[in-house]
Order: sequence, then structure tokens, then C-alpha cells
Amino acid sequence: MDMNQVRLYAASQSTIAAQHTEMSKTRGNQAEFHQMLQERAKVGLNFSKHAAKRMNERGIAVDNQLMSDLEHAVEGARKKGAKDVAIIGSQGVFIVNVPNNMVVTTMSQQDMRERVFTNIDSAVIM
Repeated sequence: MDMNQVRLYAASQSTIAAQHTEMSKTRGNQAEFHQMLQERAKVGLNFSKHAAKRMNERGIAVDNQLMSDLEHAVEGARKKGAKDVAIIGSQGVFIVNVPNNMVVTTMSQQDMRERVFTNIDSAVIM
């Protein structure tokens, strides 16, 4: 190697080391962000406007016991890696986006005539 090649090699190694350091920082920030999202998700279950409207139209009342059961079901689904889950209980079916802790829609037992659910990856029976 001549002197110019040595300098180019040293510069490239320095650049690679700097990129590696930056990538490590980014991974650390991503891990911190993921942890923050996980903690926020545990705050409680939320209902979308659509779900709230459907619950009102279909006469589905959410009391403390049902809310507790839903949160427990969502947490169980989360531990199994679920993303979108149908939680099926005596009060009806609740479709929940697990990462966002959001009930996206609901239906009563009477509304389940077709009994077809799409865009879910899991189901929990309460």
C-alpha cells in the first residue's frame, strides 16, 4: 500500500466506526421509545369514536368488571404477540388493536349473524 491508500483505509475505518457508534445510539433510542410505548399501552384501554358509537347503537354497556376483563384479555394477547384481536364474551365482540390499546369496533352477540372477522391475528374467549 502506498501512503494515499493507507490514508483512505484509515479514513474509511474511522467512518465505519462513527457509523457503528451512531447506529448503536439509534438502537438505544429505539429501545427506549419502544419501552415508553409499552408503558403507555399499559395505562388503560381506549375506545375509538367508531367503537363508542357502535356500543351506543348496540346497547353494549361497559362496567368496571367488563373493562377489567377486556384489559386482562388484551394483556394476555399482547404477551402472545397479537396485534389485532377479537375478544369474544357474553356482552359481545370487541376488536382491539393491541399495540395502540384501542378498541376499534364492537358488536353485540345478536349482530354476529355472519360470524366472519377479518384483519385480526388472534382471538380471546372471555
